[in-house]
Amino acid sequence: MSSSTSNRYNRYQGYIDEYGMMAPEAKKQCCESLPFDVLSNLPENVIDIILMCLPFRDAVRTSILSNIWRYKWCRLPELTLDDAFWKTKNNLICHTTAITKIIYHILIFHEGPITKFTLCVPKSRSCPMIDDLIYFLAKNGIRDLVLKLPFKSEPYELPPSFFKSLQLRNLNLQNCLILRPPTFKGLDRLISLELCEVSISSEELGSLISHCLLLEHLVLYIAETYSNLIEINAPRLKSFYFAGSVRSIFLKNIPLLAKLLLASSDTDYFGEEKWDIAKFFESFESFSALEHIYLNMLFAAEASEVPTRLPFSLNSVKRLDISVDLYNSVEVSCALCLIRSFPYLQYMDISEAYPKYDIEEAYQVEFTSDVTFNHLREVRLTLASGSIIEMQLAKLLLANSPMLVRMLFASCVVKASAAVKKLAAELTTFQRASPKAEVSFIEN
Repeated sequence: MSSSTSNRYNRYQGYIDEYGMMAPEAKKQCCESLPFDVLSNLPENVIDIILMCLPFRDAVRTSILSNIWRYKWCRLPELTLDDAFWKTKNNLICHTTAITKIIYHILIFHEGPITKFTLCVPKSRSCPMIDDLIYFLAKNGIRDLVLKLPFKSEPYELPPSFFKSLQLRNLNLQNCLILRPPTFKGLDRLISLELCEVSISSEELGSLISHCLLLEHLVLYIAETYSNLIEINAPRLKSFYFAGSVRSIFLKNIPLLAKLLLASSDTDYFGEEKWDIAKFFESFESFSALEHIYLNMLFAAEASEVPTRLPFSLNSVKRLDISVDLYNSVEVSCALCLIRSFPYLQYMDISEAYPKYDIEEAYQVEFTSDVTFNHLREVRLTLASGSIIEMQLAKLLLANSPMLVRMLFASCVVKASAAVKKLAAELTTFQRASPKAEVSFIEN
C-alpha cells in the first residue's frame, strides 16, 4: 500500500464505527474523495488474498478504499467472530444489539460459499439470530464450524438446519444441546469433532460418533457422569482426548488409534468404589497402532488389587505422559503396572500430581527395582520438592535404563526450583546403566 493510499486509509477510519461498520452518510463522501489508484485495479484473486490475510473487522473496513472495494469483503469464504473481534476500541465487549447487527449484515450482504466460520459469543451476551445464521451456513456449504456460546442455565439447542450441514469436515461446539432428529444419518464427511460441555445423552453421543465414518480426531470435555457408558466406535479414529469421568467411556472399536489422552475430572475419584485397572485397560489389547498415551487420572484402589502388570503388553506404545501422586503407594503401583506393560517405551514424562512437602510421608512409598526400561531414551521429571521419594524414582530410572540418553528435571512449583535443581546436580554423579545418559535441569 503506497504512502498516499495509507494516509487516506487512516484518514477515513473516523467514518467507521467501533464494530467495523461504516455510517451510511459517510460512505458517499469516502468514495467520492478517493481517486483512482493501483488498489482499484488489482486482480480479483489478489484482492481476495489481501482480505483473507486481514482480521474480519479490518477486512470490512477496506470498503472505504474505493467504490470497487466496497463489497469485496462479502466474498470472504472464512469469517472469524472470536473474542478479539468483539472487543471495541475502549476494550469493552459488544452489546447484544451490536452482535445482532453484525450477524444481520453478514446474512444480508455475504455472497458465495462460507467454508469456515468461527463464532465465540462473549459471556453474559446472547445471540438472537443464531438459528438464522446456522441455516445460512448450512445452505452455503460450511466445512469448518466453531460455535462457542456462553454458559446459560438452558443450553442453546441446535436447530434442525444444523443437521443438514452435510459438508462439515471440522466441528467444534461448546455449551450446546444436541437432539438428533430421527432422520439424521450422521455427518459422513466429518474428520474432526470437538465437544465441550454439550448436553447430549450417552446413547446419542455414541451414535453420533459411530455415524461419523471418516472421523480421525475426537475431543470430549464432559463434566457430567453418565449412568450408561459412551461407546467410542470409530474405525478411522487416530487421536482421542477425553476429559471428564473416565468411567463413562468404553473404547470399543478404534483400531487405528495412535494418540490417547485421558484426564479424569476432580469428582472422578476411583477410590469411591472398587476399580479393576486390568478390566479398564483390557480393550487396549487390540490397539496395535497406539504410540502415545497421556494419563492424568485419580488412581485409587486397594493395594492388593493392583496387578504387577496388565495381562497383555502394548508393544506399540513409544511415549507415556503420566501424572502421579508419588506419595500414594497405590497410585505408584498403578503407574508401575502400566509402565511394565509398555516394554518398548522410548519417551516418558512423569509429573507430580499433588505437590507435597511432608518428607516423612515419602518414606512410606518404595520403588521396586524389578522394572527394566530397555528402550527408554529420554525422561522428563516434573517434581515438587526434591524429596527422598523423588530421588528414589530418579535413581530407579537411571539404574534400569541401558539406552537412556537424557534425563531432564523441572519443577512444578517455583519455590521448589532450587531443591529440584540440587537433586539433578546430585544425580550427575550417580551410577547409571547407560554411559551416554545426561542429567540436566531445565527452567519452566
